[in-house]
Amino acid sequence: MARIIGGVAVSHTPTIGFAFDRDKQADPVWAPIFAALEPVKQWLAEVKPDVAIVTYNDHVTSFFFDHYSAFVLGIGERFEVADEGGGARDLPGIHGHPALAAHIGQSLMADEFDMSFFQDKPLDHGCFSPLSVLWEHAQGWPVNIVPLQMGVLQFPLPSARRFYKLGQGLRRAIESYPEDLRVVIVATGGLSHQVHGERAGFNNTPWDMQFLELFENDPERLASLTHAELATLGGMEGAEVMMWLTMRGALSSQVRKLHQAYYLPSMTGIAAVVYENLAGPVIAGEVERHRAAMAVQMAGAERLQGSYPFNFARSVKALRLNRFLRDMAVPAHRQRFLADGPAHMREAGLNDEECDLLQRRDWRGLIHYGAIFFGLEKLGAVLGVSNLHIYAAMRGETLEVFQQTRNAPNALYSVAGSGGTAPIWDKPAA
Repeated sequence: MARIIGGVAVSHTPTIGFAFDRDKQADPVWAPIFAALEPVKQWLAEVKPDVAIVTYNDHVTSFFFDHYSAFVLGIGERFEVADEGGGARDLPGIHGHPALAAHIGQSLMADEFDMSFFQDKPLDHGCFSPLSVLWEHAQGWPVNIVPLQMGVLQFPLPSARRFYKLGQGLRRAIESYPEDLRVVIVATGGLSHQVHGERAGFNNTPWDMQFLELFENDPERLASLTHAELATLGGMEGAEVMMWLTMRGALSSQVRKLHQAYYLPSMTGIAAVVYENLAGPVIAGEVERHRAAMAVQMAGAERLQGSYPFNFARSVKALRLNRFLRDMAVPAHRQRFLADGPAHMREAGLNDEECDLLQRRDWRGLIHYGAIFFGLEKLGAVLGVSNLHIYAAMRGETLEVFQQTRNAPNALYSVAGSGGTAPIWDKPAA
C-alpha cells in the first residue's frame, strides 16, 4: 500500500524561481533562500518519494473567475510550465500520476468533498517556483506529482478547518491505494504577506513564528481561525497558509520536525520546513472499510450492459479526442474539419485509432474508446446527423427500427443551430 513518508512546507513566492533562474545562489540578498531550502532538497534526495502531492494556488494563470472552484485535483498524465506574462520558465514538464490521482479523487468524493478535476493545464509559480529548487530536474524530474490547486483568491472560501479535514481525507485516500508508493505532501504558500491595496507590504514575523509552532504542535487551534483572523495576523494573501493545513491533516498527530528555516527578504515571509510522518501501520480493517465505502456509489453499475460510465481513466485516455469533438462548437474548427477532416485530425494530434473511428463515423466504437456522448452530438450537428441516428447506431439498429421503440416515432432533433446548412436528416422516418 502507499504510505506518506512526510510533509514539506515551503513558500511559493515567485522570487524563489526568479533567483534560481538568474543564478543568484551566491548573491547575499538571495543566498539565505537557497540555504534554507538546501536541507529540504537533501532530504527529498535521500527519501526518494515516488509521488509528491502538491497543494498550491494558481495566480489567475490557468484558472480564472469564469469558473472558479475551491479544490481542484490534477488527474492528467503531464503538466507543463505556465507562461505568466513574460514567457514560460525554462523548465521541463513534469509527469502526473493518473492512477493515484483517480483513486484520491474517488476517495475524496466518497468523503463528501465536492472536488473539481483538471487535465492539460499548465502550472504557474505557485507550484513550480518551489519545485524547481527542491529537485534536480535538468534531465527530467525524479518524481511524479498530483497537483491539488486550491482556490484561495475569491471569497467566500472554505474554512481553515475544511482545508484541514481535506488533508485527513487525503491520508485515507493515500493509505488505501494498493500500489506500494512513497508519497510526500508538499504544501506551498505564505507566510505573512499582502500584495494589494494600501496594506501592501504587510508582514508579521512574530505571527509567522507562532504559526510555525502551532502548525507543528497544535494544528487544531489554527484550524479554528477565521479568514478575517488569518488576514489580520498574516495579511490578506497570507491567509493562503490554509493550504498548509491540508498537508498537516494528512500527517499523523505527532510529527518529527527535521528542518525549519525562515527568511523575510522583501514582501513574503519565506519558510522551509520538513516533517517526518510518524504514522504507524494501518490497523485491522481500516483500509478494507474505506475501500468499501469508496465503492458504494457505483456498486452494481458493472451489471448494466451497454453502459460505459465516463470515469477518470476514460477522461485521461480520450482527452485529445474529446477536446476535438468539443471544439466542433468553434466555427473555424468545424470548417477546417469539413474541408479536410483527415489532415485536421492529424494536426490536432489524434492517434491512428481515433482518426479511424472518426473517419468511419463509428459512433458506438467512439463510445467504447472513451468519447463522451455530448461531444458526439456536436459532431453529429456538424455532419447533419440527428441525435436519433446516433442513438440507433449505438444499438446497432436502423433509424426506423429504433424510432419504433420511441413514444413519438417521428421525432428527430439535434443541437445544431440555425446558422448552418439545412440538415440532411430533416424529414420524418419512412
